[in-house]
Amino acid sequence: MLFNSFEYLIFLPIVFILHWFVFQRNLKLQNGLILVCSYVFYAWWDWRFLFLIFLSTIVDYYVGLKIHYCKQTIIRLRFLWVSIVFNLSVLGFFKYYNFFIDSWTDLLSSVGYDIQSVWTLNIILPIGISFYTFQTMSYSLDVYHRKIKPTTDFISFASYVSFFPQLVAGPIERASHLLPQIMKRRNFNYEQGVQGLRLILWGMFKKVFIADSLAVYVDWTFENINNLDGAVLFLGLIYFAFQIYCDFSGYFDIANGSGEILGISFPDNFNCPYHAASFSDFWRRWHITLSHWLRDYLYIPLGGNRMGFINQLRNVIITMVLGGLWHGANWTFVIWGLCHGVGIAISHLLSKFQFFESLRFPKWIKILIVFHIVAFLWVFFRSPNLDTAQQILI
Repeated sequence: MLFNSFEYLIFLPIVFILHWFVFQRNLKLQNGLILVCSYVFYAWWDWRFLFLIFLSTIVDYYVGLKIHYCKQTIIRLRFLWVSIVFNLSVLGFFKYYNFFIDSWTDLLSSVGYDIQSVWTLNIILPIGISFYTFQTMSYSLDVYHRKIKPTTDFISFASYVSFFPQLVAGPIERASHLLPQIMKRRNFNYEQGVQGLRLILWGMFKKVFIADSLAVYVDWTFENINNLDGAVLFLGLIYFAFQIYCDFSGYFDIANGSGEILGISFPDNFNCPYHAASFSDFWRRWHITLSHWLRDYLYIPLGGNRMGFINQLRNVIITMVLGGLWHGANWTFVIWGLCHGVGIAISHLLSKFQFFESLRFPKWIKILIVFHIVAFLWVFFRSPNLDTAQQILI
C-alpha cells in the first residue's frame, strides 16, 4: 500500500476514526489497533512476509528481556549476538544473497575459473526489511548498553517495530523515542492533528507533483544516454537530485503527518540538505535518522574519532561504504557510499587545516560546490549498473 494510493486515502481515515473515537479510552486496545492495522498495511504488498517481521519482533523482544535480567556479562553478550546474527542473516539473505553470489562468480571468472552453475535464487525482497531489522537490532544494542530498559508489553513492542507510517521508508526510529509514545496514554490534540494534515498534504505535493513529474524526464534521460550530450545528461542528474529529495522527504512528510494525527511524532529526517556547505554538513541534513544510526552503531564502535585522525578517516569511509550498501545490493551503491565517505574525509581534512577559512570562500559558493558534487554522484545511485554509470560519466 503506497502513501500516494487511493487505498491509503481510505485506510488512514479508518484508522484515525477507530483510534480516536472507538478505542480512545483504552490504551491497550489503541495499541492493538495500531498493530493490526500495521500488519494489514504491510500485508497489502505480500502477506507471506508477515511471518518475517513477526519473527524478528519475537526474537528481539525476548533477547531484550534476557539481556536485561541476566547478570553475567558473557551471557548478556551471547544474547546480543543472537539478535545481531539473526537480523543481519535475515537482511543478508533476502537483500544481499544474490549480490554476493554474483560478485563471487564474477571474481572467479576474472581470474580464469569458469563457473558453470551459479547458485542464485529467485528471492523477493520484503518491503521495509532494511528499516525494521535496524530498529529491532538497535533496541537489543541499547538494552545491552543499558541505555533503555526493555518493555514487558509485547503488543507495544510489536507496534513499535511495525508502526505503519514509518515501516516502509523510515525514519529509522529508536525505541527510546518511539516506545514511550506508544506506551503512554494519548489524547487527541487538535493542533497536532492539523499539523499532521498539513504535513500529509505537503508530502503529497512533493511526491506526486514534483518527484513524479521529474521522474518522467529522469527516466527518459537514463533510457537515452547514448543519444544525449553531456549538458543534457547533467541536467538529467540535476532533475534527479530534486526528484530523489522530493520523493524521500515527501514520503517522510506523509509518514510524519500520519503519525501526528495519531498522536505520535517522529524526529526530523531531512533539513534542507542542498543547503549543506560540506559533505559532513550534507549528512547532518540528509536522512538524519540513518546518519545517526550509522554513527552510533557502526562509526563509534569502529573507534570513531578516538583512535587518531587517520583512523577516524578510515572509520568514516568504512561507515559510508556500508551505508551505501544498505541502500541497495549493487556495486553502484557501494561506489556511491565510498565517494561520500571520501567526501566526508576530505571535509574533515579541509576543516582540520582550515583550508576554506584561509581562502575566505563565501558560504553560498561552498553550498554551490557541494550541491553540484552531490548531484554528480547521484549518477551511481540512479544507474542500474556500473556500465551505465560509466557511459554517463565518460
